[in-house]
Amino acid sequence: MEWYVPSLHSWPNLPFDKVYMSKVFSFTPDFEYHVNAYQVVRGGSGYCIDLVEGKEVYQADRDTLLPTEIEHIYPDYSIYPNLTRSTAYGFLSRGCPRGCEFCHVAAKEGKCSVKVANLREFWGGQDNICLCDPNILACRDGEDLLGQLTESRAVVDFNQGIDVRLTTPERIEMLNRMRIKRIHLAWDNPDQDLTEDFKRFSECYNRKSESGKVVYVLTNFGSTIEQDLYRIYTLRDLHFDPYVMIYDKENADQTHKDMQRWVNGREIWRTVRRFEDYIT
Repeated sequence: MEWYVPSLHSWPNLPFDKVYMSKVFSFTPDFEYHVNAYQVVRGGSGYCIDLVEGKEVYQADRDTLLPTEIEHIYPDYSIYPNLTRSTAYGFLSRGCPRGCEFCHVAAKEGKCSVKVANLREFWGGQDNICLCDPNILACRDGEDLLGQLTESRAVVDFNQGIDVRLTTPERIEMLNRMRIKRIHLAWDNPDQDLTEDFKRFSECYNRKSESGKVVYVLTNFGSTIEQDLYRIYTLRDLHFDPYVMIYDKENADQTHKDMQRWVNGREIWRTVRRFEDYIT
């Protein structure tokens, strides 16, 4: 198995039997070169999620689904030359019950968070673990999985975030016993006031990390600027670092872009307290 490189594998070289191609987003351009192969298999949410009667449906061909024994095999990290050898990447759980309209997870993985692996399936003693689970706390085996991460003594990066609505004091204490590089949370729905949830987390969570407590704030998806600023100011008051995400940034207006630049530019964020002052 190897990466397909057009300059090395194009005609007149012998064709591959099969080349796998994937992408995450449907708007990402397809591979622009001819693929020198007898068969090209396209998969991933960028190819397999379609709108059916206004709802996202995951419609993967059987060829794109990996056999169980392959899903659970230890990854061959050597084929990813840009990844550091000191980090393991993988999923302990899949699926999320939230079903957010802007997110593909429910359509692709289901609305029930389920355990899909034990840590040793993709971690072999590396110093760092990058965990890609969409909602590990919603999994009925979540506490067991958190325990595995704690026992590893590796530094954990929850790169998809922790669901603050499910962070009981007991679960936060489990996070406190873990070595954590960065903690991500989210406040995406402006119609849900999560102030008390974030307050509870701020009071109970005592791990210090190099990047603080980062909270994704989705904007330009059914929210007003006033609703965006309410979430942003509330998070700052509770000692979180909001991180503004713009839905459909290409077509967003200048106000949303200015707000993102103000919040995500940390030097500006820490010196200019009010958005009104930043844009004047």
